[in-house]
Amino acid sequence: MQNQTDKPNVLLICVDNWPGHLLGGAGSNEIFSPTIDQMMDNGISFSECYSTSPMCIPARRALMTGTTAKTHGDRVFQERLTMPENLPTMAQTFGNAGYQTYAVGKMHVYPQRDRIGFDEILICEEGRHHLGMDRDDYEIYLSDKGKTGQEQTHGMGVSQYNVRPWHLDEELTPTYWAAKQTCRAIQRRNPSKPGFWYCSFNAPHQPLTPPKCYLDMYKDVDVPEPVIGDWAKDFDNLPYALKLQQDQYTHPTGPNAKVLVKKAHHALCTYVDHQIRLIIGTLNEQGLTDNTIVMFTSDHGEMLGDHNQYAKRKMYETATKIPMVMTLPPRMKRTGVQSDNLVCLRDVMPTLLNLCDIDTPETVEGLDMLGSESRDYLYGEHDEGLTSTRMIRRGAYKLIYYACGNRFYLFNVDDDPKECHDLLGIEKYNSIVDELKELLLANLYGSDEAFIRDGEIVGLPDKQYEFTPSYNLAGQRGWRL
Repeated sequence: MQNQTDKPNVLLICVDNWPGHLLGGAGSNEIFSPTIDQMMDNGISFSECYSTSPMCIPARRALMTGTTAKTHGDRVFQERLTMPENLPTMAQTFGNAGYQTYAVGKMHVYPQRDRIGFDEILICEEGRHHLGMDRDDYEIYLSDKGKTGQEQTHGMGVSQYNVRPWHLDEELTPTYWAAKQTCRAIQRRNPSKPGFWYCSFNAPHQPLTPPKCYLDMYKDVDVPEPVIGDWAKDFDNLPYALKLQQDQYTHPTGPNAKVLVKKAHHALCTYVDHQIRLIIGTLNEQGLTDNTIVMFTSDHGEMLGDHNQYAKRKMYETATKIPMVMTLPPRMKRTGVQSDNLVCLRDVMPTLLNLCDIDTPETVEGLDMLGSESRDYLYGEHDEGLTSTRMIRRGAYKLIYYACGNRFYLFNVDDDPKECHDLLGIEKYNSIVDELKELLLANLYGSDEAFIRDGEIVGLPDKQYEFTPSYNLAGQRGWRL
């Protein structure tokens, strides 16, 4: 039997709303990401990694169970859906194998104090008090610092795109808190057991409130305006779901507001990147660097104004493609490797378990990203009914489907990575469209059967869009006195 202390530790870092292309190591010249860039040089990066249900809860359920939305039960955003009892979680599986397991940050599970297999959790739930929890651990921390109820008094919404610098001391940001608590967990480990540490940062998700010094870093950086595809310029011609989503998020207003949003988002990314350095530094000081697997990823991307859209839950590259980077102990000898295999969040669990020589539960549907098996295509899905959106990505091509109005789009994401030119209707691509439609048809299930008639995808009748005002400013939070 292998000595427990010889088994590799695992540090899994997840962020929220970080598009896959926004890394210096991936070729971006609009963002500072020195830590992740160095991880890419030192380890393995996956350039074709997707969040196949690009919304917080479905994505995190896939990450933690290694399963598809069809299996874990959510392709919408079901805040009160418990984790299925028949699906062993990643934390539970590591724990059963003798690992000490610890999580810090955003979990997005229900009940909110459900540990989903972790020995211990400290949570930051972004003010979701409507789900029954009065104060999370981050809010308790603020209270201990004499700042009770002030976590949202910057006035910026958690679902909108207004910008200002962080309003309290830097040590009171959720990012600082999550990194510090993760470092403390590493320092407090049981030295006779390997560790599985999960650090889940809220950033760069809104509110867009980076520390001022980080926002200042981008003052002179040439961050481009959002990209607007040919197909996206006419609002009246958009699918119903896109019209609805475009108006659900108040677009930033004011001088250079769209660029300022991107700079604030990027500043939050850089702040996270620098905090990750401190966590890796703690591994160094504890003598654990040479025996720890470090993985960095995101639950999904963020449109950041591309195609006049914000937030996630779209199947465009900016929202659904995510970073996936890992470094391995020196004895595993994988340095500077770049893979273009199609991978996704459900692949994280089997990959980490196999690296640690732990049996993967039979329920897991993901693939070992470092194994010999690869997939030919990925199926993506979000929502049901009128706002249903589906995706097939295979080879250079991506088919995006909107059920309401039975609308299809085809993009060559190799030649057109920003998806500016819809190829649907061009004769030479008809056979590709037919092939991707067949794959889409084979993956539809449940309520999607309403989209099918006589073996053909016919969708749902189109719906007239009507603007709905948001009198609560998209759930704006205030003082909690």
